[in-house]
Amino acid sequence: MQAKLFSTYSIKDLTLKNRIVMAPMCMYSSENEDGKVEDFHITHYVSRAVGQVGLIIQEATAVTPQGRISSKDLGIWSDDHIEGLSRLTKQIKSYGSKTGIQLAHAGRKATVEGEILAPSAIPFDENMKTPKEMTREDIHDVIEAFKQGALRAKKAGFDVVEIHAAHGYLINEFLSPLSNKRTDPYGGSAENRYRFLREVIEAVKEVWNGPLFVRVSASDYHPDGMTPEDYVTLSRWMKEQGVDLIDVSSGAVVPARIHAYPGYQVPFAEAIKHGADIPTGAVGLITTGIQAEEILQNNRADLIFLARELLRDPYFPKTAAKELGTAIEPPKQYDRGW
Repeated sequence: MQAKLFSTYSIKDLTLKNRIVMAPMCMYSSENEDGKVEDFHITHYVSRAVGQVGLIIQEATAVTPQGRISSKDLGIWSDDHIEGLSRLTKQIKSYGSKTGIQLAHAGRKATVEGEILAPSAIPFDENMKTPKEMTREDIHDVIEAFKQGALRAKKAGFDVVEIHAAHGYLINEFLSPLSNKRTDPYGGSAENRYRFLREVIEAVKEVWNGPLFVRVSASDYHPDGMTPEDYVTLSRWMKEQGVDLIDVSSGAVVPARIHAYPGYQVPFAEAIKHGADIPTGAVGLITTGIQAEEILQNNRADLIFLARELLRDPYFPKTAAKELGTAIEPPKQYDRGW
């Protein structure tokens, strides 16, 4: 019997050849600091497509220049970025992998020069800049930037858009009461703190009708912060808005001690999947085919998001297939070796 890890998975009109997803990971490699795709990005992502990863989600890609985590992040704030991104998606798809892009704004965790933005004027820690509290006009402008980013992603040929609402970046800062102290309609109650993400999703869906993922941090690891139960509620709201899958990570909105161990975030994905009745992706120290298969067979998540393991092994699908006693079709150029 074929392993579930290597079964197909369909979202809207898109079918993935397996359930292995390359999670977005910043590469800090746009050498001219213009947000453009470099030769490195082609080598990096296409290697995983050759390795037969089902879906490759490009690293956090900034919707505004000031929304970059670092000055060497990839960007999608200009039509000038479309050419390089199109080259990348075309090459990835030529090996049978599907392509995704994570649209992002770093908020108060941006390390670029000049003014940075956040829902409230609270720095992440004592070593980082104090951000400017966003005005209504700032909020409108960033929502529009997400919309334009999604439109450019469509023009560049991406199959999936993921909105980055995790890891302490701008949208996550609005969602968490630890970083959002606003007293206007974007702060206070859970509904108000969700409003910014709600409006980002609405704006993106005006121009994007393909599969839409949202990455969340399901726990703030703080007694006054967000919990997995809170994210079950938010995920229900996202489902009502037409989000197709929640990519479930955790932490990083405030400094916190996190006890990480193999599969430590999988229970969060499981809780959201069943509590909100929405597909989820599991991530977090998943390193073997057997571990991934257990998650799927026990209906704990629908897709397996791999990050560092795919940095170590671009051919993880081959490694996992051997481990699970499953044959997969190699790239024709590598048939003699696989």
